[in-house]
Amino acid sequence: MANSVPHLPDELARYHRQMLLPDFGVAGQRKLGARAALIVGCGALGCLAAELLARAGVGHLIIVDRDLVELTNLQRQTLFDEHDAAEGTPKAIAATQRLGRINSAIRITPIVADLTPGNVESLMRVHGSDSGVIELGARESARFVEVVVDCTDNFQTRYLINDACVKHHVPLVYAGVVGVSGMLMTIRPGAGPCLRCLFPEAPAPGTTPTCDTAGVLGPLVGMAASMQAVEAMKVLLGREDLCSTTLTEIGPWHNRFREIALDNARRVGDDDPCPCCVRRRFEHLDAVNPESATLCGTRSVQITPGHSPAHRLDLSEVARRLAPHGAFVATPHLVRGAFFREQETESNNPITLTIFPDARAIVGGTTDAAVARSILARYLGV
Repeated sequence: MANSVPHLPDELARYHRQMLLPDFGVAGQRKLGARAALIVGCGALGCLAAELLARAGVGHLIIVDRDLVELTNLQRQTLFDEHDAAEGTPKAIAATQRLGRINSAIRITPIVADLTPGNVESLMRVHGSDSGVIELGARESARFVEVVVDCTDNFQTRYLINDACVKHHVPLVYAGVVGVSGMLMTIRPGAGPCLRCLFPEAPAPGTTPTCDTAGVLGPLVGMAASMQAVEAMKVLLGREDLCSTTLTEIGPWHNRFREIALDNARRVGDDDPCPCCVRRRFEHLDAVNPESATLCGTRSVQITPGHSPAHRLDLSEVARRLAPHGAFVATPHLVRGAFFREQETESNNPITLTIFPDARAIVGGTTDAAVARSILARYLGV
């Protein structure tokens, strides 16, 4: 492709319109190219946030997501298409393939995994190898990403990310959307409140709407994710002084928008100090990895092993072992398939199974964790 901006080096020409903006220029663009961002969750928010940061020229994007592309994702998850849904491609892989066609000059590292207390700190570190991500137990000298973008859909993971970012002083851009409303907050450890200052404890299960019960307005996702990307770019450019100091509520369906000032929201008083950013008790980061979790928006249960296996699973061998019991296919990233009817539950729901190389499994067709564990024990001995 010819350089249409002769006075710029080839590697910067594509960013010419962006470089005309204040705080960018050649120096700012090179700064973006030397920075790394961790995007946790590649659903609705994560797709657009990742795309905007890739197009802006952020040098290294690490995308972590545990799920596969499904047809119902396509209404709002802009990096995926019908082929991805039909193949059940892991979202992190599908997103990386698409982003690689948008900007081949940056590094994108897909991580098909659940974010857990055991891996979050390692996944926040980057180094110069081809993989780009520090392996668990590797050297501690590698630098941390410059910003984390929280695009998750559950409080357990949000609090875990908040713990890790506060502990290591990494800025965090949080957003959440459900139904026709959303919210956004930029967390700068030490300079303002963290997530637990505002929301000390997660709401009780079943007391808040989810994507499964309330749906999601597609354009709302675009608004929230765009604001996340802007906040992340401020951090990456070293302009944290421009970051939002409010909790922004977004309600485009009813034309309601509100900013809640957070100037005095950090809980530093002796009567009720924040357990995370003031007392520095990282309860979620220090917790034992959860064994099972019902996945938002699906009739399925995720089972996470208590510890990583010594060796990654041989997916072809797993598919061979499952073959007598159903139709299963191995890909380079997972084993996926459905059991024959005689292995279905009493409610006559077909039971599906997806196995990843790290032994994480998603059992579809049930929301009963005991049933899911029983199926894994019966057919895989885990």
